[in-house]
Amino acid sequence: MRIRIVDAFTDQPFAGNPAGVCLLEAGPWPADSRMLQIAAEVNLSETAFARPLPGDPDADWELRWFTPKVEAKMCGHATLATTHALSSDGLLAGPVRFNSLSGVLVASVEGETITLDFPASPPTEIAVPAGLSEALGVQPKETYRTEPLGDLLVVLADEATVRSATPDLNALAKLTEQHAFRGAILTARAEGQGEGGAAPEPGEPAAAAEAGAPAAYDFVSRFFAPAHGIPEDPVTGSAHTGLAPYWAGRLGREQLVGFQASARGGLVRVRLAGDRVHLTGHAVTVIDGELKV
Repeated sequence: MRIRIVDAFTDQPFAGNPAGVCLLEAGPWPADSRMLQIAAEVNLSETAFARPLPGDPDADWELRWFTPKVEAKMCGHATLATTHALSSDGLLAGPVRFNSLSGVLVASVEGETITLDFPASPPTEIAVPAGLSEALGVQPKETYRTEPLGDLLVVLADEATVRSATPDLNALAKLTEQHAFRGAILTARAEGQGEGGAAPEPGEPAAAAEAGAPAAYDFVSRFFAPAHGIPEDPVTGSAHTGLAPYWAGRLGREQLVGFQASARGGLVRVRLAGDRVHLTGHAVTVIDGELKV
């Protein structure tokens, strides 16, 4: 089995979010237990497995994602990485439709840029869960639940607070499990950005921004899912399906740019399109190998 490591939401190696990608032959899936073993061996936040669906009128490939502990319902960066692998192998003649646990997801490639069409996960305001401030080590301004993904969206005072937060991961894992959250998103408006603040235009070269150099972006975020085996995810495309509707409502624009301020960092361009969110980024293959067992 061929396994690639692809850095997603970056156009530079060793940045963005690395994902495992396994493109399989048509036919039955490997056993779930084997795919979970492979994901644990790869030991990234997600490993994607895709198989072609010849003759299916609704989808071209079936796509599944596994963390080192569980199968995921949705994963943006591993979908982007899978699309990059398919494009690199010359297997795409146009947009690709993936059948998944989150329905049919469409990905389009234009040059070096990949855009994902995902269902939105709009936030609903909730009371601050008991113990959240202690688990995060910071005081939330507002808290929301995004559905259908079930993330805890935590709005903080400013970008500096998001960047400096050091959650107690054990406490956060217990809290998210208790309230059936997938994970916790910390977010704030970008420093220096007023209402409708500046952002790169669609298609603008992103190399400097995605490599971590200063760039314009509208909001900042971080994502933690310790109960699912992801202490901190470097760049979380699926979390932006909740971030996009939240910040579109606050900033009054449907096209925005988010920067996920993990140690690796990554830029996600988002566009709210009704009940869908378009996520745009780049990807780079850094390892290409073969499973020997």
